[in-house]
Amino acid sequence: MKKGIKALILSGGKGTRLKPLTTTIPKQLLPVANKPILSYVLDQVVEAGITDIGMIIAPETGYLIRDFAGSGSKWGVKITYIVQESPLGLAHAVSTAADFLGASPFLMFLGDNLIHGGVKKFVDQFRDDDSDSLILLKSVADPRLFGVAEVDRRGALLRLEEKPKQPKSDLAIVGVYLFNKSVHSAIKKIKPSWRGELEITDAIQGMIDAGNKVGSFILHGWWLDTGKKDDMLEANRVVLDDLLKRDVQGKVDANSHIAGRVEIRKRSQVISSRVRGPVSIAENCRIINSFIGPYTSIGSGTVIEDSAIEHSVILENCHIQKVERLEDSIIGRACRVSYDSGNFRQKRLFIGDDAVVEL
Repeated sequence: MKKGIKALILSGGKGTRLKPLTTTIPKQLLPVANKPILSYVLDQVVEAGITDIGMIIAPETGYLIRDFAGSGSKWGVKITYIVQESPLGLAHAVSTAADFLGASPFLMFLGDNLIHGGVKKFVDQFRDDDSDSLILLKSVADPRLFGVAEVDRRGALLRLEEKPKQPKSDLAIVGVYLFNKSVHSAIKKIKPSWRGELEITDAIQGMIDAGNKVGSFILHGWWLDTGKKDDMLEANRVVLDDLLKRDVQGKVDANSHIAGRVEIRKRSQVISSRVRGPVSIAENCRIINSFIGPYTSIGSGTVIEDSAIEHSVILENCHIQKVERLEDSIIGRACRVSYDSGNFRQKRLFIGDDAVVEL
């Protein structure tokens, strides 16, 4: 049995596909069902019995990750922060963390991934078997969009291919990996890809070619990569649908109607409004004469008046007023969205922090 497994959580990168939101917020701290993505990752690492965590951060946004996670005491873990000066690939991140990792086996977890059911069984299998690496895989409808693994009947990896035009399997590489110390020597032998990055898939293929035992673990639940706007909305929908429980702690007046699984946190008020779940409303919100429809998350301190919203993510301290129908939208922090005049009935917005939009 392997002992002393560490975790390496990647929380750097620039999140370019989620700009303008990620201009001011690391993508790992964007909320899904009113909980930062990184919080889900940390919860699952702890559930797997790992308490020594290295956190890869970027020079530009690392302080925000530090402010959120701190020493790790909130989760009962120890967090060591490791700055990756430039996003030069996942294998480069492992090399950057070499001093922290030492000779320990470790779990590498991309900090913007959401995994249904956690990673405990995945880690337990690695602890108990004799593999040098274990890769989490997921059957997908269109494997051409992902790194793809080809495995034998026993689940051993044969080869990996990045976004193949003619995939040899439907098994996508999820972005959660387990390695022993042999990965370090494999990384030393690879060269940057055409993207100028040290690819972890090249290192894993090097391990396979060198005769290391690289196994696979198939994920049967959902896997959500929150790298783009539509991915974020889908993650919010799936998590609300799967995990949310009805919990009304705020105040709901007699002229309001709450239906289904709705979370209304403390010090929030719902006044002359309808809320149809699944919906999460964070602390200190005011919903006035409005309709909040399914698959919507509303961040703390937000005020919504005379508006209808569904299938959207609204971050904290926003003010939305007189918007007849807002859907499929992500609204950054401290934004003001209001209706002035015109004939537009349905709006879809994706705006970053501190924006003011008059429709």
